[in-house]
Amino acid sequence: MNVDGVPTRTIRLGQDGLSVEVLDQTRLPHTVAWRRLETVEDAAVAIRTMVVRGAPLIGVTAAYGVALAMREDASEEGLSRAVAALAATRPTAVNLRWALDRMAAALRRPDVNDRVAAAYRLAGAMAEEDVETCRAIGRHGAALIRAAHDRTGRTVNVLTHCNAGWLAAVDWGTALAPVYAAHEAGVPIHVWVDETRPRNQGAALTAFELGQHGVPHTIVADNAGGHLMQHGRVDLCIVGSDRTTATGDVANKIGTYLKALAARDNGVPFYAALPASTIDWTLQDGVAEIPIEERGAEEVTHMTGRSAAGDLVTVQVSAPGSPAANPAFDVTPARLVTGIITERGIAAASRDGLAELFPDEAGR
Repeated sequence: MNVDGVPTRTIRLGQDGLSVEVLDQTRLPHTVAWRRLETVEDAAVAIRTMVVRGAPLIGVTAAYGVALAMREDASEEGLSRAVAALAATRPTAVNLRWALDRMAAALRRPDVNDRVAAAYRLAGAMAEEDVETCRAIGRHGAALIRAAHDRTGRTVNVLTHCNAGWLAAVDWGTALAPVYAAHEAGVPIHVWVDETRPRNQGAALTAFELGQHGVPHTIVADNAGGHLMQHGRVDLCIVGSDRTTATGDVANKIGTYLKALAARDNGVPFYAALPASTIDWTLQDGVAEIPIEERGAEEVTHMTGRSAAGDLVTVQVSAPGSPAANPAFDVTPARLVTGIITERGIAAASRDGLAELFPDEAGR
């Protein structure tokens, strides 16, 4: 995708070929800046503090974090410490554990003589795989958007929540990949962008990347989605996912469940777009089994933005002394999900639907 007209990815190797550079999402949309990661601790901090975020990008960053760790200590103990430190950063996104398990299994093979080189090769391969996976998600999802246009003959209005675009992946993204693919194919499209409190990933990140790519969009307050659906101004909803159960329950940014309820009440199709790596085949009941990250209260009580002078400032918006809770995700039950857009096609949000597309994974 583009930044100031230049094709850009969210993560890359530094010029030395060993350090890793990530686009600092805590400074967007006001400043485009890169953060240099040189140690596994740097990678862990970047994930924990949401310098990088989004399930696919978290996984790739963790993979590179293991590679950075191998430079310091390529022993079995060093590998175990690195995996444990990175796994503790974010509890909900299953791509994190998937990437770490894949790295650890590959590096522990008896035929691996150079763990450093092997780690960098696999992390790089995982980054390239993510790009192609997201491109395929975009292709399958774009067919839904084109079909909506063919039915109505007018601009297709898509509502999304949080940020599941290229900033949440290496490139293309998940929920926004179909939007980009449809836009590039000439399908007239407009995106309703939920602001997505408390961190405002929609207003800050989704709007930033859509604007950079020239996709028409409008930021709306989180609670406006139901109103828009009632008045026929939403053709379909597409969201991402940080963890999806084998039965089709979808964990995504807090507030997603409310959008699904409104969509069901108004007959609006509701899709989740995600790679196979986001499916947790060990879980059956998302509400009961998916761990929900509880983040700091200051994300609710305070907001950061650019002042009239151009400075980034953080201000308190809550009543002084009032406590705040901050669950970062909620779970949308499969019964509210029209379908799940994956790199292999669109599946029914059910055990059978997912297993039909991914029999190799579901049978494990």
